[in-house]
Amino acid sequence: MRRSLSAVLVLAALVAAAAGCGAGGPVGAGNGPSVVVTTTILGDVTRHLVGDDARVTVLMPANADPHDFQASARQAAEMREARALVVNGGGFEAGLDDTIAGARDDGVATFAALDHVPTRRQGGHVDPHFFSDPARMATAAEALVGFLADEVPGLDTAAFRRRAAAYVADLRALDRATEQTLAAVPADRRKLVTNHDVFGYFADRYGFEVLGAVIPSATTEAQPSPAALHDLADTVRRAGVPAVFADTSSPQRLADTLAREVGDDVAVVALYSESLGSPGSPGDSYVGMVRTNARRIAAALGDGGSP
Repeated sequence: MRRSLSAVLVLAALVAAAAGCGAGGPVGAGNGPSVVVTTTILGDVTRHLVGDDARVTVLMPANADPHDFQASARQAAEMREARALVVNGGGFEAGLDDTIAGARDDGVATFAALDHVPTRRQGGHVDPHFFSDPARMATAAEALVGFLADEVPGLDTAAFRRRAAAYVADLRALDRATEQTLAAVPADRRKLVTNHDVFGYFADRYGFEVLGAVIPSATTEAQPSPAALHDLADTVRRAGVPAVFADTSSPQRLADTLAREVGDDVAVVALYSESLGSPGSPGDSYVGMVRTNARRIAAALGDGGSP
């Protein structure tokens, strides 16, 4: 039964990865003052909050690796000319750090989402991947509502407040629905091995243990040693973990290598982690991304259903 499940999950991973190839970036939407957002995840949240009352431009394309993304000259100009700038913070957009600092120095009001949520530490540093926990995202969205109302002219209206409150309520409901989906995973199977360290907040929220990561770092730029990969494979083998979870926005080669070393019965399952998926994919919105991840995790670790 597990071998059959593995085949299905590997196929799902390959399809998801293929869907992300060549995806174009989101374009500006709406009218009025310009709000520039660095990541696709926060871009989707911001658009749900403001509707058409502001022109929202997202810098990164779908399936981008946010750690090494760099702005073009045109995008850097858009950041400096924006009425407001929304960023993840915590070094998440490492390739944009200097450009963000430059826009802030030019007087652009800047909202760093990580500054508004309870954080966890990872390897001696603050973990920037708060968005894997929809409850924290709801908290960040509430703070973003206040920031936008204060900084974007004409946005602080009754209609804006109603729309924003409804979306924050949707995020709270998403947290509850995620918990219900993951109820299919028994306590002794709540163990995650991922492509790199990105699901720590998710694990804390829903009672999972992160056994390890193929790239034991908050950034995909790091590379594991052969010895570290061998040790992780031993850990996976002893724990009897049936799946390794790889980012749709990052190469799967290392996760595939780990799965081969552990054995054929270990599936490589694609999750949306640091970027939304291409338009039309299950992860093309923040809500869709979280729902899809929960279903795939439950299928891989739970009762053997399909993802």
